[in-house]
Amino acid sequence: MVAQTQLMTADQLLALPDDGYRYELVRGELRKMAPAGYHHGKLSVKVTRSLSNYVAAHNLGEVCGSETGFLIGSDPDHVRAPDLAFVRRERDDAAGFVPGYFPGPPDLAVEVISHHDRYTDVEEKVADWLAAGVQLVILVNPRNRSVTLRAPDQPPVTLTDQDNLDGGAVIPGWQMPVRDIFA
Repeated sequence: MVAQTQLMTADQLLALPDDGYRYELVRGELRKMAPAGYHHGKLSVKVTRSLSNYVAAHNLGEVCGSETGFLIGSDPDHVRAPDLAFVRRERDDAAGFVPGYFPGPPDLAVEVISHHDRYTDVEEKVADWLAAGVQLVILVNPRNRSVTLRAPDQPPVTLTDQDNLDGGAVIPGWQMPVRDIFA
């Protein structure tokens, strides 16, 4: 006999009690993740600080930190949470006050690869983001001190310490030296 997985809704996910873990809902299935490690958090904040300051100074939209869920699919519900996200001002304004998960994908998602992450899981998440309509996914990889940019219908672009990360068409004008992420 095959056991059937009980699918969960986004509302049920939102109502879960805080047990110290992070969760995502992948096509209705609950995925449990350990809290991020210290090094992961340091790298995330470096990118967050640079991006958030630029976005605020130019009134471009909203930057959301980790733990922010985005409802990127339904029937079954699909909620993902990047390490950092950006939503353009016009989309944020159109959504209004959102008490739960943002209805749709962010315009930009940043994922920092943790020491325990499997590349297959990271690639699955990147594919989910791109399929949902994210315009730019930034993968920060401390294992090889690189940053990879993923955009719809474009080949991946990998940057190293000598390169500058930029927001492309999603966040025009924002730049950050890759070496500053890993410094």
